[in-house]
Amino acid sequence: MKVTTDKIEHRQAFLTIEIEPPEVEKSLEGAYRRLVQKANIPGFRKGKAPRPILERYVGKKALFNEALDYLIPETYEKAVKEQNIEPYAQPHLEVTQAEPPIFKAVVPLAPEVKLGDYQHMEVAPEETAEVAEKDIDAAIEQLRHQQATWEPVERAADFEDLVVMDIESKIDDRPFIDQKKVQYQLLRESTFPAPGFAEQLVGMKKDEEREFKLKFAAEHPRADLAGKEPWFKVKALEVKQKKLPEMNDDFARAVDAKFETLAKLREQVTNSLKLGAERKTRLDFEERAIDALVGKTEVDFPPILTEVEIDRLIERQMQRWQMDRDGLEDYLKKINKTEKELREELRPLAIKDVTRSLALGKLSEAEKVEVNDAEIDAEIENVIKRNEANRAQLQEYFKSAETRDSIKRQLIGRKTVERLVEIARTAAAETKPAETKNAETKAKPVTKTKKVKEKKK
Repeated sequence: MKVTTDKIEHRQAFLTIEIEPPEVEKSLEGAYRRLVQKANIPGFRKGKAPRPILERYVGKKALFNEALDYLIPETYEKAVKEQNIEPYAQPHLEVTQAEPPIFKAVVPLAPEVKLGDYQHMEVAPEETAEVAEKDIDAAIEQLRHQQATWEPVERAADFEDLVVMDIESKIDDRPFIDQKKVQYQLLRESTFPAPGFAEQLVGMKKDEEREFKLKFAAEHPRADLAGKEPWFKVKALEVKQKKLPEMNDDFARAVDAKFETLAKLREQVTNSLKLGAERKTRLDFEERAIDALVGKTEVDFPPILTEVEIDRLIERQMQRWQMDRDGLEDYLKKINKTEKELREELRPLAIKDVTRSLALGKLSEAEKVEVNDAEIDAEIENVIKRNEANRAQLQEYFKSAETRDSIKRQLIGRKTVERLVEIARTAAAETKPAETKNAETKAKPVTKTKKVKEKKK
């Protein structure tokens, strides 16, 4: 075996490995012994045919390929040990020459992460979480709309109204939608069931019929609808308008019986909005702190980590569509993209996620963030309490070492971010007095000048 390290870049080692004839012959002999036990060769008992006979029966190329299938992984393992290389993930192997066999190996190496002076990060202080009266009014108005009723009206339909209708439609003489007494709210810029449908219903009165055609965009995500022109026939059976409840104590009790008065409802809405604002402020500060950490950290990692993260992001997107990992082809059809297009679209986000994860992992090591068994048990119990109906199944699930290790990693990640936030807050507090002091220093001459002028007078 001859091994040459061509280069090392982007945390990858590029090797060229040549397998010498004695090694090839030894592997061919092993391949012969394996294949001869499986081959049914006329005139020979299984496993007894000589090698030349087997070669004529299966072909020299098949025997050679069988030998390489075992020989290349074995040779690769020896090569990385000889070169003192510790692979971080599976390599990419490519045979470049058959005789003598030469293959290239791209070996992912462990990421390299160097933390900078993270104790003195420049992160803008957290802003005070405030809730404006208009936000409270808007939230209560939304509750009013949720409690609204629909009342028939003897007028033409307008936007925001509800139309009860019979609908018949076709695309290329094939049925598209056929429903009776369906309720449809006329919302501006609605694209269901087709762009412009709501606009066509504006002005309709009870018992009126209309026929019209619309058109789907050429880039519609559903290939069977892209560029098509559906025909619609609609009969309005009834027009209804929304009636909002009055803002009083009865409305508050309709939202929830525990609210005896409108004032109590408003208090609860205010508290909920404040909690939401505080959470958003906290998350915004966490994001800025992580960005500041990344800005002070040198990170280099093999491209395979980006590809793995892209796989994870795709799987997460598919789960939102309630599709399993075997349905990638169907998912790509739904979003009207090729796999290559989707992967390139997700690449910047994947690189950002990997970089952040590695920086936080290094911070966890530097700050010696740890999680004990009691903390893991407490977290598991919290999860089970939120899913009490499945307690028995969850208890069994959380017994496995793999699951507990996953919980541990999550907790370490959470505690690392909490520690980072503490560091960022301290750094922000240290910079604030200096700014105040500078402002005060600049203000003093102005005060002194005023006093001098007063004395002259």
